[in-house]
Parts: sequence; structure tokens; C-alpha cells
Amino acid sequence: MANSPKFRVLILNPNSSGAMTEGMKTAVSKMALCEFLDISVYTAPSSAPSSIDDDEGIQASTEAVLADISAGNLTLKSYDAVLVACFSVHTLVSKLSSITTGAVTGIFEASILTSLSIIAPPGGNESWGIVTTGAFWEKHLGDGVGSFLGATSGQTNDRFAGTFSSGLTAGDFHTVSPAQVQEKLKDATVRLLKSSNVRCVVMGCGGMAGLESIIRDAALEVYGQERGKSVYIVDGVRAGLVQLYQTILSRREFA
Repeated sequence: MANSPKFRVLILNPNSSGAMTEGMKTAVSKMALCEFLDISVYTAPSSAPSSIDDDEGIQASTEAVLADISAGNLTLKSYDAVLVACFSVHTLVSKLSSITTGAVTGIFEASILTSLSIIAPPGGNESWGIVTTGAFWEKHLGDGVGSFLGATSGQTNDRFAGTFSSGLTAGDFHTVSPAQVQEKLKDATVRLLKSSNVRCVVMGCGGMAGLESIIRDAALEVYGQERGKSVYIVDGVRAGLVQLYQTILSRREFA
């Protein structure tokens, strides 16, 4: 496999923050999987919001990226897979899937699949949850998890501990003081960990890339050394690359 051509994967940041794109590049740069991937990155044009914080931001970023594709500034056929790097039920996932034959997923969807694959199976008394930015995302992501898993409206899932917001925006991770980011993100993580027997914490924003140590410190504080060290911390961008790699292999194996 090491001698085979690398899979071409695009990490698509649908907001216009170049700093966030660079943070994602850094987060994935040391992955062992990079040996098998040729990774490119894309940042949406200035017509997209610099931080996606609500439904309006999702829609505006979708329109900006699709317009860039129509203008010929982004060619999807150059890639085997595309990762939509916004932690949301982002409309670009389905839109891009309809215009390219490559594999497409979002960091939200990839994080769900990854979390379910690493916690104990049903009946094992382990759960996973999300720490995110603003309060808007608590319902948006909670509903999104249920929809992705095929749950009916109002149906509970004892393996999903919920979504806990920090009060930050995606852009704040690159603009406010590190101390403030640490305080707010740690507080959200502590609330999540105290809510259930949480084995896996998902960082619910692409801008959180590289902040795993804050999550780990909270886990050690709440659960103690042994249990705290055993908590999985999922970065959505890295999870997305893992899932896309598996998808490409599966498509080729089972075609």
C-alpha cells in the first residue's frame, strides 16, 4: 500500500478564516495516515462569513463556496474525497455529494461515526458528547445527531451525552486570549463529563484544533488520573480524514 498512489483529499474550510485553515493543517500534519494521503486545503472566499455561528452563516458559506466552484476557482474532480470542515449539519455535504463522484463527508458526521466506533458497544454503559461554541449549536447539533442516526423527533439516546456550549465563537479561538479560551472550553467540558459516564469527548468546532490539552486537563480533574487518561478526545478534522480514507477503501473493495 505504501507504494500505491496517495488518495487526494481536500480539506474544505467553508468560512473565510485563513487562520482556522492553518490550524487544521497543523492538526493533521503529524497523522500517520498522511503517508497515504495527498492533502490540499481550501478557504472560502471573503464573501463567506469569517465565523459560522448560526443557520444564516451555514447558508451564506454554502452560497459562497458554490459560487466559487461555478466561477472555476475550485475544481472538485481533482480530488478523491472532500472534507467539509465546519462542525455542523452543513448543507455543503449533500450539495457537494451531488456534483462530484468523490467521497464527501463533514467533520460533524465523521465525528459521530468515530465516537461510536471507540466507545463500548450498546449496553456497555459508556457515552460520548460534544463541547462546542455558542448556545445555538446545542439544539442544532443535538438534533443533527438524532437525524444522522435515524432517530425520531424527541427520541433519546443513552449513548449520546449531549452538546455543551462554551459561549465562544469559532473565530474566538484565534482572537481572544488563550486564558479566556481555556476557561470557557474547560467549563463546558467539565459540565459534559459530570453529566454521564463519558468515554469520548468531541471537539465540536474546527477552530478547536490543537486544544486537546484543555479537554484532557478537565478529564483528569473530573475523573482522576487513571480514568481521565482513558477518555478519548476526537478532533473532527482528523476524524474526517480517517473516515474518508475508510470510505475510499470500502468503495473500491465492494464495488
